[in-house]
Parts: sequence; structure tokens; C-alpha cells
Amino acid sequence: MGARLRLLMLPITALVALAPVALLAQEPPAPPSSPAAPGAPATPASPAAPAAPAVKRAIEWKEFEYGCEGGAKLRVYLHNETAKVVYKDKVYLMRQTRSADGGRYSDGTVVWWSKGNGGLLQEDTPDGNGEMIAKGCELDKPMNAEAAPGTVSGTVSYRSRMALPASAIIEVKLQDVSLADAPAKVITKEEIALGEREVPVPFELKFDPGKIDPKHMYSVRASILVDGELRFVSDKAYPVLTRGNAAHVEVIVKPVTPSTPAAKP
Repeated sequence: MGARLRLLMLPITALVALAPVALLAQEPPAPPSSPAAPGAPATPASPAAPAAPAVKRAIEWKEFEYGCEGGAKLRVYLHNETAKVVYKDKVYLMRQTRSADGGRYSDGTVVWWSKGNGGLLQEDTPDGNGEMIAKGCELDKPMNAEAAPGTVSGTVSYRSRMALPASAIIEVKLQDVSLADAPAKVITKEEIALGEREVPVPFELKFDPGKIDPKHMYSVRASILVDGELRFVSDKAYPVLTRGNAAHVEVIVKPVTPSTPAAKP
């Protein structure tokens, strides 16, 4: 009763001051925010991380190991017209250079010569009589000893002193030449742009082993064309695969003349 009396006795201004406080005390809490309505624009996502850069494919080198005079080992890695020669903890990076006989690679100081299954390493001098670094080198595994299944490999070269344009095309074919009275059947072929290469130019023909009949005869034929015109062609057969023949051949092509005979099986 005393509290009510005191409240009634408060001046009107005090009651007005207390009213907002009472209303705030009675105001309910704000409801939680509702999810965005369907169709409303979504909050922009953070930018995606940049894509990883494409991985450059590693160079595929062909490796050859030689045993040289005195028991020293020498390794040669070939890729197109580039060679890496490793000998006694030294690495020589070389480019193929013009040569009428065999493969010649040089870095301007040292030269690697290879022919067939042999080779030598010597100082590169203008007269060709540089000091010998490694000689009597022979492949530990001859190139024609084994070949990957479904592969015929080798080189194409010519002995004429003639410079061909970079646009020249070397065409190599694996043919079934079993039938003497019928055209040869092409099993597979490869076209190689000469570019800056020097002869001998390596090739590798891949084929389906299921298409090879042990009773048949197979041969490799090569030609060189310039602007679609035949300039060089192999004039003899290079048998491979069956009847005791290897899967590696070194093909020599000769300039085309009106009397150039066609290759015979």
C-alpha cells in the first residue's frame, strides 16, 4: 500500500521518463533471419584457385651403351638430331652435323662418330685428326640384336653431296613382298620432315605383330620427296623380321634417274 501511494505521488514528468524503460524491458527478442528466398541472387563465391600449369612432357632419349678400348664404358643418348655422350663422368651435349658416312655429332670441341654398332670420341679439329678420347667402342647390345615387339627401326642416308631443303620428306615403309606377281602390301609407314636433320636419319616403324606371317617376306623401302617430287629411292631390298632377318636396317637411298631400278624383294 505504501509503494502504491508513493507511485501515485510521483510527478507526471517522472512517469513519462520511466515509460520507455518499461517498454524496452517488455520488447520480445528479434526473430532469427530467414534464409534467402528462392531465386534471390547468391552471394558471390570466392575466386577459384588458378589452375596448375601444364606439365611439359619429358624428352624421350634412346640410350646406347658402348664398351671401348681399355674396358671404359661410354653411353650415348639420342633424341632427333641431339646427342648426349657420357664418358668418364663428363657429359657432352652435341648436335648432329653433316657427314657422308655414319652419324656425326659435335659440340664444336668434341665429336662423336658412330657407324653401325661401333663408334669413337675425339677432339673436333678442322683436319679430322684430333686427339682420340675413346676409340674401339662397340655396342654392348647390338642394335639389331633385339627389338621391341611390333617395331622395325633403322636409319636412312644417302651418299650424294647434295643439300636438300628443310621441306624434304623422308618416307619409310614396311612392306609384305611375298608375292612376286603382285604389288607389295604396305603394313605401316612413317613420314619424317627432314628439317635441320643430317643423314643418317633414324626411323621407327610400329606395327601390329598379328599382321606378320612367319611364312611371308617383309622388306623396308625408303624414299625422299621434295615438293611431292621423288628425288631419292632405295634401289634394293632390305629384308626384316622373318626368315632370320633382323628388325633393324640401315637403308641407303640413291638419286632418282630414268634408269633407277625399283627395289626387288
